[in-house]
Amino acid sequence: MKNILLLLGCFTLISCAELQQVANQLPNIGQNQNLDIAGGLKEALNNGISKQVTKLTAVDGFFKNEMVKILLPQELQKVDKTLRQIGMGSLADEGLKVLNRAAEDAVKESTPIFVDAVKNMSFKDAKNILMGNENAATNYLQNSTTTALYSKFNPVIKNSFTKVGADKIWSQIITKYNSVPLVKKVNPDLTDYTTTKALEGVFKMIAIEEKNIRTDINSRTTTLLQKVFAIQDKK
Repeated sequence: MKNILLLLGCFTLISCAELQQVANQLPNIGQNQNLDIAGGLKEALNNGISKQVTKLTAVDGFFKNEMVKILLPQELQKVDKTLRQIGMGSLADEGLKVLNRAAEDAVKESTPIFVDAVKNMSFKDAKNILMGNENAATNYLQNSTTTALYSKFNPVIKNSFTKVGADKIWSQIITKYNSVPLVKKVNPDLTDYTTTKALEGVFKMIAIEEKNIRTDINSRTTTLLQKVFAIQDKK
């Protein structure tokens, strides 16, 4: 139980005073141990947001990461297939790449927004996470912040489409496809789709770091993390 309580703090950034109050109530954790609980939990959060999410902002952070790579939605798979059949495979390839480029660009600009959303989480749902599984905190973040994050990510994705040229490429792709005789015309909302997939990628990377810190001692790369999360190992 104390394990999950500490990890909840990691992903909610509750105040130092609240964290110290919780720490003082846990067995074997007293002021004499002088553990910087709040600092350790903030550092763990930083690993989840900065370390893992930053990977997504690099060139090919989405496109060459099979865990989060954005693939075409079902309605556009027929577009992809048709373009390749008429000798336009390179255009189809570029269309897929720019979706991922837009996500990479958007996450780069939106990470501070995500961090702010995490900071605003309350402590009232602690009991739901205390006995949670290895990605309980990530699930809570996803359930609590997706709506707000979507409203922030969506316009960034839209701007990113213009920035990386995705809007022009996909306009060309859709125009070419819709000009093929007898096909059912399409007009997909790629901004919505890419926004949703970008958010899924962010949460997936957060879950990876949460699991690492919970289960892998080698992921505790500083003395502070080692001290704080050694407490959970003694449960």
